[in-house]
Amino acid sequence: MKSFYLTDAGKVRNHNEDSVIIIKNRNNDILMAVADGMGGHSAGEIASSIAISYLGEHFNKTFINMDKDQAIEWIRDSVNEINSLIFQYVKDHIESKGMGTTLVLAIKTKDYILIGNVGDSSGFIIKNDKLRKVTYDHTLVNLLVSAGELTEEEAKDHPKKNVLMKALGANDPIEIDIFDCDINIKSIMLCSDGLTNMLDEEQIFKVLNSELDIEDKVIKLIRKCNNRGGTDNISVAYLEIGESGDEQ
Repeated sequence: MKSFYLTDAGKVRNHNEDSVIIIKNRNNDILMAVADGMGGHSAGEIASSIAISYLGEHFNKTFINMDKDQAIEWIRDSVNEINSLIFQYVKDHIESKGMGTTLVLAIKTKDYILIGNVGDSSGFIIKNDKLRKVTYDHTLVNLLVSAGELTEEEAKDHPKKNVLMKALGANDPIEIDIFDCDINIKSIMLCSDGLTNMLDEEQIFKVLNSELDIEDKVIKLIRKCNNRGGTDNISVAYLEIGESGDEQ
């Protein structure tokens, strides 16, 4: 089992508001997470940093021998706590009003894989040599597509395609979508929309399915986004598990 993550400011933004983590606890359970912050005065990077720092520390300290139901509860509680921390930060720093962050996370134990998201950062798996998007983007455009008011094609270039309906620090209470994934998958990839706005799933899969080392796959994905203009921060967290979910 191998993992690698990387974040890049891109070619247009002058600073990076994304935060990323991959961490393994003493039981060899793995937490992966990507947060894409938003808000002026560097507040976006503070929001994403609050989310990722809390998750990493909390996972190490408290995620011990949890079954799937306990893990789902752990994710929900963690997200609620992060939401409270962001709201408290805004209360104490009025200039950061309006800050928030997306969050996509994955937990892999020997018995189960869970992926959760709030916002439009994405979680993918590779299974049976196919890249599959697990998460659902909480965007206005996705809502309009679901309601039948927009087609998938119209949604791609819609001027409001980045308007979020849900984010940490924006909604209280907050509800995270949690997906129970098949344990027998080849890999998990989490990313911010800086990747998915630049590359389609076919282009992403082509890189991930190549013979490159894991580090080079992630670097190549980010380089491809930057070659296309790099209009946003780009973050990727990638875990290769093996053909049948067995550790390598």
